[in-house]
Order: sequence, then C-alpha cells, then structure tokens
Amino acid sequence: MIFGLTVAEFESLSLRFLLSGLIAYMLFIIWNLARDSRAGRFGTVMLFFVLGLGMFGFSAKTVIAKVLGLE
Repeated sequence: MIFGLTVAEFESLSLRFLLSGLIAYMLFIIWNLARDSRAGRFGTVMLFFVLGLGMFGFSAKTVIAKVLGLE
C-alpha cells in the first residue's frame, strides 16, 4: 500500500494527474512557440489546432474505449 492506496489505485491517480500536467506543459510549449515565432493570430490558432489535435486524440481514445466497454 502506498499512501493508503493499493498499487493499482496509486498508478491510476498518478497517471491521471501527471498526464494532465504533461498536457498543460505541452499547451504552454505550443503557446511559447507561437509567441517566439510571431505566428500571428491565425498561425497561433493553427498551431493549437494541429498540435493540440494529437493530444485530444490521445485523450479521446480513453473515453471511446470506456463508452464501447473495451476497457
């Protein structure tokens, strides 16, 4: 037991919080890239859309698996 949790519960919580932190950091990196490259409004929107779509797909995969009962 870790912090009063089973190993599976601890891994699930850690994955959820740390992955959320990683996604937030990646959004910061995209924003910083747009700012440093002076992409403008349209370029910034495109950067967030294209690069953020990959993060959305990763998150959507989990939701779709739960909805379909595959997990």
